[in-house]
Amino acid sequence: MSLDKFNRYQIILASRSPRRKQLLEQLGLVFEIGTKKDVEEIFSADFSPGENAKYLSKIKTKPYLNDLKSDNKIIISADTVVSIHDEVLGKPSDRDDAIRMLNLLSGDEHEVITGVTITSGAKQETFAVSTKVHFKPLSKAEIEHYVDTYQPYDKAGAYGIQEWIGLIGIDRIEGSYFNVVGLPVQRLYAELQNF
Repeated sequence: MSLDKFNRYQIILASRSPRRKQLLEQLGLVFEIGTKKDVEEIFSADFSPGENAKYLSKIKTKPYLNDLKSDNKIIISADTVVSIHDEVLGKPSDRDDAIRMLNLLSGDEHEVITGVTITSGAKQETFAVSTKVHFKPLSKAEIEHYVDTYQPYDKAGAYGIQEWIGLIGIDRIEGSYFNVVGLPVQRLYAELQNF
């Protein structure tokens, strides 16, 4: 299938995540990175983890809405959250918070949920994809080595599946691997085809 149909659109990725950028490049889309100021990521206690992920992906589109006067622009925004035992984990605030999060995830199953919003001047579609991830029990030394070496402060749940901790710690997943990386590209591609 040719991606030519997307070439008539100016696609803007409203995310500075290098992982999302890489995944969109691998998908073969021509796009640019949005440079507007990031919005504050605040979770609502009234929302489920999936609703929080979708809500955050929607609000990340807001700084770009005034740019959508022409019909040939599409904004893609996304946000990933980690959920374990009804607690929603965003990005850690510091080293201690990252260690706390990894201790919570150690030896347990959690859910990684990415909300994605596709917006044009005419419409907006939002969806969420969930993946279950299971960590083996992690030692204090493994957690501290990972946090000190990789400084995962820009990652929900304080880890990247593609990094050292994922290689040594994740024994199985159910669902999309790329969703855990930060963007469910298979679903995004299908949604763009229908958009």
